[in-house]
Amino acid sequence: MRLFWIFLGLALLLLIPFLIWGNSMAQTFSQEGAVNWLEQYGAWAWAAGMGLLMCDLVLPIPGTAVMAALGFVYGPLLGGLIGFGGSFLSGSAAYVLCRALGRNAAVRILGEKDLAKGERLFSRVGGWLVVLSRWLPLFPEVIACMAGLTRMSARSFHIAMACGSFPLGFVFA
Repeated sequence: MRLFWIFLGLALLLLIPFLIWGNSMAQTFSQEGAVNWLEQYGAWAWAAGMGLLMCDLVLPIPGTAVMAALGFVYGPLLGGLIGFGGSFLSGSAAYVLCRALGRNAAVRILGEKDLAKGERLFSRVGGWLVVLSRWLPLFPEVIACMAGLTRMSARSFHIAMACGSFPLGFVFA
């Protein structure tokens, strides 16, 4: 049960910036706004786009609008690759940061019993959770954090991350 509450708590924690800055971020990074914002960085627009996708971990930046803007600025192929890269790096950062907390921290946060449940869940269907979560708002960060906390295999996580992020980047670009 504690696993559920931690999952819910993470979701709510990540939702707070949306409640505070969501409207202004949505206006700033509307489709046209995101394109204008990226174009002001000229040759470095790709880095700005990837940075925005990384910031989506803690700020209410509409990642799909950024990926679409990357498609407008760079075209669907290069924009899709950059969107994929930003999404992949963002999820990987969340995973690595939470995994770096270590098993002792995971036990303190989740408790021994719920950590074992989470480890079983992520060993059975964690790959699917990671792939599918990339397409949902808020859940990509939560699932990536939970995968790191429950110490999902890094290889499995990154393969699933690539499988979810690759088509996402191209669909929106």
